[in-house]
Amino acid sequence: MLSFIKKMSHRQLVFYIFIALCFVSSVLFVHYNYSFYERPIAKVIETKLKDSSETTDMHGNKDRLYSQQIVAEIKNGEEKGQLIELKNEYTASGIFDQKYYPGTELFVYINDSPQDTTTLTGSIQDVKRDKYVIIVAWIFIFILLIVGSKQGLLSIISLAVNALILSYALDIYLKTSGTSLLWICAVSVILFTVISLLLVNGRNEKTYAAIIATLLGTFLSLLITYFVMQLTAEKGLRYEEMQFITRPYKVVFMAGLFIGSLGAVMDVAITMSSSIFGLYEKNNNISVKALKASGLEIGKDIMGTMTNILFFAYISGSIPMLLLYFKNNSPLMFTLSMNLSLELARAMAGGIGIVLTIPLGLYISIFFINRKGVKS
Repeated sequence: MLSFIKKMSHRQLVFYIFIALCFVSSVLFVHYNYSFYERPIAKVIETKLKDSSETTDMHGNKDRLYSQQIVAEIKNGEEKGQLIELKNEYTASGIFDQKYYPGTELFVYINDSPQDTTTLTGSIQDVKRDKYVIIVAWIFIFILLIVGSKQGLLSIISLAVNALILSYALDIYLKTSGTSLLWICAVSVILFTVISLLLVNGRNEKTYAAIIATLLGTFLSLLITYFVMQLTAEKGLRYEEMQFITRPYKVVFMAGLFIGSLGAVMDVAITMSSSIFGLYEKNNNISVKALKASGLEIGKDIMGTMTNILFFAYISGSIPMLLLYFKNNSPLMFTLSMNLSLELARAMAGGIGIVLTIPLGLYISIFFINRKGVKS
């Protein structure tokens, strides 16, 4: 550890000390930020198991129901410092509920109590989880900074900027009538791509090639998906999971597909661009034919893995619903069509974008290299 610190420059040491102080201060803040909440917060002091009984769920499965008596201290508001008695019922399976322990912080509802009592009563609304979110977020930040150093910091900045852009774009769509969500997402995709790649990789020909390949691959995959949907009249697509939104299902689906495929396409584009430029920088005498052959081999290696990543990323979110349908003895094909039609469509559209981006990234990179002068 000491040898690692000695190897760091003065600027790096100051930077890491600053990050460490930010981590400590933010963690301490979320531990004592009760006054910033309007809802009453209570910290559990004591728990007591009152009774238990056997229960049966709607599917006939037996479970154990427990009743927990909780004494907690109010941490904010006019009742700050007073004790409150809460009741919590939870099952052994813990599917819809959970057991609480001393030290757990809860959002509570306070009942109207007589003036002559010192102990309040109320009910539990939710768990205060901000400190856990902050800790996980900082772990993510530290890993990025340790592994990526300056690039890691720029990645964090680009992630924050992209999140703000997406939030603002959706806000515009919700607050303005007649604005096309697809056009908003198209502008957002361009901004995401340009900001992310320029921030992380800087202003150079490698970045420009990756930007062009990303945008072409993303827009072409969306265009192909749109034409396929038109030709098939969207048969096989089940929009039931979007039944609660009040916007056109098809447009929302296409917008999600647009944004979803961007990440994988961008990854492939920068991989191809970096690889081709890396080969050229190591050997300036390399021929275009050798660059094409090497680029295609790299593309074949990443094509399968990136397609699988998209597939698993989309399908994983449907596992709870698949289990629910199978538990209720739903037919296999009905279950898959109800829950996986949109996810499979997104995965295939993203896969098309990945496959298209490999030759696009290859030939666009070679085009930029040719401008420097390379053997044919």
